[in-house]
Amino acid sequence: MAEEPDWLRLNRANWDERVPLHLNAPDTYVLESLRDGSAHLDAIASGVLGPVAGLRVLHLQCHFGFDSLVLARRGAEVVGIDFSAPAIEAARGLAAELGLAGRARFVEANVYDAAAALPEPASFDRVFVSWGALCWLPDLRAWASVIGSFLKPGGYLALAEAHPAAYVFDDMTATPDGMPSWYMPYLSRQPMLEDRPEDYADPTARLTNSRTVEFLHPLSDILTAAIFAGLRIDRFEEHGHVAWKMFSGLVRHGHCDYRWPDKPWLPLSYSLRAAKG
Repeated sequence: MAEEPDWLRLNRANWDERVPLHLNAPDTYVLESLRDGSAHLDAIASGVLGPVAGLRVLHLQCHFGFDSLVLARRGAEVVGIDFSAPAIEAARGLAAELGLAGRARFVEANVYDAAAALPEPASFDRVFVSWGALCWLPDLRAWASVIGSFLKPGGYLALAEAHPAAYVFDDMTATPDGMPSWYMPYLSRQPMLEDRPEDYADPTARLTNSRTVEFLHPLSDILTAAIFAGLRIDRFEEHGHVAWKMFSGLVRHGHCDYRWPDKPWLPLSYSLRAAKG
């Protein structure tokens, strides 16, 4: 068996450790809203995904299934895939607790092995990917090829993601006025080894598995990957807001809606719909 690449080994260990933290992070993942049926997607993700009642939805990199279960409550038949065993175990437990196990199924696999773990080609109406997913993947053409293999003709990828132009910056070395400063070169396309013990959902936590490998993918690479996979770009929008407090200087405007405090200095997110012909 081939040795597991560092990006996969390190990133999985990091996300395995995050699962129990996120299951107990009520300011970020409000599990009670899943239980009482009030949980919903943010406006950007919901808008690009569209109605899902009666459709089969594949949710890639689903973490512990929060959004997958929201979609199941909206009437979709959902399959969630994630590379973290603790996350999949938690997702299955939540699905059983909520009485959604018949509409929400969870499979442990990394994205590139998804077709082997879930041999259901061309059987999904939607493939859903959202928020902080692509930065963990080294090969977007392989990613898009997997998506194309799962979509029915006429089905589409619905992607809501942080804008790669925003990923150029970071709060670690903020300017005196609180604005983020340089972090990752937009066009370098090189993996970045990080060592950050902080967790976005629990600011008091300190991760033991703090080393990760991340990738900044320019928009051109994202769009080209979809095109090479035979997908048709039907919708592409850039947004001046994002679903989480990406930078400390952003101001909350509503549910999962964070914006620059004064001017839309650069896009914070984008949404993409790419259909299989």
